[in-house]
Amino acid sequence: MGRILVIEDSQEDAEAIERALTRSHPLLRLDFRDRGEDVVDRLMAVDDAPGIILLDLNMPGMSGHAVLRAIRGQAALNGIRVVVFTTSTAPAEEDACYAAGADSYVYKPLNFDLFRTVLTGAVDYWLRSDSRPSAPGSAPSPNVK
Repeated sequence: MGRILVIEDSQEDAEAIERALTRSHPLLRLDFRDRGEDVVDRLMAVDDAPGIILLDLNMPGMSGHAVLRAIRGQAALNGIRVVVFTTSTAPAEEDACYAAGADSYVYKPLNFDLFRTVLTGAVDYWLRSDSRPSAPGSAPSPNVK
């Protein structure tokens, strides 16, 4: 079914993502990183790149914005969908992510049932998508605010 790379520094959020996606997508392989450093180097070095990256924005060290820019700076990684999955509801933050090449910007709800629904909806959307949109943000996006 595929692989998702989750870049999330919060252990609690990482566990919630794992719990939600292993229930809804048991065949999906999940890889977790708690930092953004070396992500691009690792992606460039593997033959089996993930189809989707779930990216937290607010991380120590290399921020999610910097990770997004680094990923989109490598043409070889253009086929990977980057879904920003964050607690930030600031419109300027969302706009900046789309401008940097995010495929979706999804707000993390605090309620676990809603969290699971929003997350699985975003993953389902990108798993069904055959190709990246021609321009970042040009396709309908499973946004939740």
